[in-house]
Amino acid sequence: MIKPIEKVIDLGDGRSIVLETGKLAKQADGSVMLRMGNTYLLATVVSAQDAKPGTDFMPLSVEYKEKFSAIGRFPGGFQKREARASDYEILISRLVDRALRPLFPEDYHADTFVTITLLSADKESTPDALAGLAASAALAVSDIPFNGPISEVRVARINGKLMVNPTVSQIADADMDIIVAASYDNILMVEGEMKEVSEAELLEAMKLAHEAIKVQCKAQMELAEMVGKLKKREYCHETNDEELREKVWKETYEKAYTVAKKANPNKHERINDFAQVLKDFVAANYSDVDESEIPMELIKRYYHDVEKEAVRRLMLDDAIRLDGRKMDEIRPIWSEIDYLPGPHGSAVFTRGETQSITTVTLGTKMDEKLVDDVLNRTTDRFLLHYNFPPFSTNEAKPYRGVGRREVGHGNLALRALKPMMPEENPYVIRIVSDILESNGSSSMATVCAGTLALMDAGVKIKRPVSGIAMGLITDTKSDKFVVLSDILGDEDHLGDMDFKVTGTEKGITATQMDIKVDGLSYEILEKALNQAKAGRLHILGKITETISEPREDYKPHAPRIVTVRIPKEMIGAIIGPGGKIIQEIQATTGTIITVTEEGPFGNVDIAADNKEAIDKALARVNAIVAVPELGKVYKGKVKSIMPFGAFIEILPGKDGLLHISEIDWKRVEKTEDVLKEGQEVEVKLIEVDAKSGKLKLSRKVLLPRPGNDQTEK
Repeated sequence: MIKPIEKVIDLGDGRSIVLETGKLAKQADGSVMLRMGNTYLLATVVSAQDAKPGTDFMPLSVEYKEKFSAIGRFPGGFQKREARASDYEILISRLVDRALRPLFPEDYHADTFVTITLLSADKESTPDALAGLAASAALAVSDIPFNGPISEVRVARINGKLMVNPTVSQIADADMDIIVAASYDNILMVEGEMKEVSEAELLEAMKLAHEAIKVQCKAQMELAEMVGKLKKREYCHETNDEELREKVWKETYEKAYTVAKKANPNKHERINDFAQVLKDFVAANYSDVDESEIPMELIKRYYHDVEKEAVRRLMLDDAIRLDGRKMDEIRPIWSEIDYLPGPHGSAVFTRGETQSITTVTLGTKMDEKLVDDVLNRTTDRFLLHYNFPPFSTNEAKPYRGVGRREVGHGNLALRALKPMMPEENPYVIRIVSDILESNGSSSMATVCAGTLALMDAGVKIKRPVSGIAMGLITDTKSDKFVVLSDILGDEDHLGDMDFKVTGTEKGITATQMDIKVDGLSYEILEKALNQAKAGRLHILGKITETISEPREDYKPHAPRIVTVRIPKEMIGAIIGPGGKIIQEIQATTGTIITVTEEGPFGNVDIAADNKEAIDKALARVNAIVAVPELGKVYKGKVKSIMPFGAFIEILPGKDGLLHISEIDWKRVEKTEDVLKEGQEVEVKLIEVDAKSGKLKLSRKVLLPRPGNDQTEK
């Protein structure tokens, strides 16, 4: 048996994390088995020896995969095997990718594949907070160039106390739940949701997370030393021409700076102006050179650096942004509700050149999303889907459907709105945001449009939510920096941070932060958070100018849902054999009825788009669950005629015996002389047998007694 090399990280609460290498997947460049309790994550990394020709970016691919066998389950579906990645797997893959990507050398362009597989699991350890550590450890024990290590931890606030990597049971009571990624020196990424916390509280949680991460980074450094992988491979993935680089800078920088300084708010005009500088350079220097011999890849790369530096210096030195705004200024906003007549709620939200049209659909329990993940088998009643078609950025390419970006942005918007959903909500709610234009922060436009559409639909959200994307430009040489509110797409691409914050007037509900530069201080983060709050409140004011609170009622065509609570033992009576009774009620009343168990009770949800249909179904349900009352008069239907009397159905499924002696005061020779099958007749319940529960009815007590004008009603 091979003896692995192990490093133990003591978490200080009786739990520990073990990093094991040298035993499994040894042909990968690096592999580590992470163990925490019964949770086992195998992380492997493989990187090509050379970059593909023409590659000028980091082709990193991160895949997080969960095996159903990890928890002793069969996969669902016909094939009974793991298939396409679930949304949960995609979200964890993105968490790890965003933490690792900034720390690969800028000139390293080899195809690199990181795979993290959940091989064993328990119900109390969350693998999403361990995947980043496993992946980074695999890189640490490889010879792949990487400026790490990094790690990720979850911080949750439970009953007012911050905890690092709490259990699943503990997270259920949290009012703050974030995952933080960092290197030993710097915060790299933050993502999570919270219930209206302050900026100071979020910053405190980030600091606590970083202290825990430092311990885990130190352990990886020691593991790399134990394995003997401190020296990384040599590579040369870029061929440079320093003379050409200098020429491009000399002839284009001032022109690019002039274009940036024009402060043109029109995105496409600005792009064309920058592109023209490049075209002029090529025309001036290569007019007599065959096109195939022009070193365009190098020229474009060097000019990109020129453009980036020009834009950054403009903001740092002259405090001018690409579209002419001040650093904390928000682009013009307009919004409209009830734009579409068909959905149950709709809104258009436009901020600058970013626009979302968002709809809300209200559904019944039958519309719930069934979640069948390895560690999570449940249903979702609140859904948000985000779509980003190519035409929104003027790209001439087909729309191939939902990608990882759509899943990630949609999840951020969902987390932003979820804390404000009403506690008592009978509906399954689906929000769909279609981005029609994009120039920065379409996910935050989705949050704003989602708030508007929910209020337009009449959903009683607790408070409106808005969102803003913040940016950062830093100069490490001079320690100068500027924080940008409501960033453009270019400012995101050319800047050092993309920090999205959502919240209400009372506090933050969700955040997502990606930092692309080393040495970001907590002072800068605090300034960004406070500036984000001001911008968020400004946008919130614009939203409430359009609609300040949810509509008093739902739209006329929205489904109406009435819930009836019944004794658990009556559920079968409503459903009937093979669902016969509930199906018949739905068919005859035009309603949708669902029945669920909740403790000793059953909940019957009746949905329809009109009150009359609901009332009819409600009467049927109430009749089924009604308990016959002694002494009460019922209008029943004759179900069968017998020699000794008739059986009368006084309530659905409840028959009583009307004995021949109780039909009339005078003697009745034959039951059929007075009653016929199907006839409606008024009867009084005069006795309920204590043992059998059989019902005894009387008709004669409701008739005038011979010689007396009074009845015995």
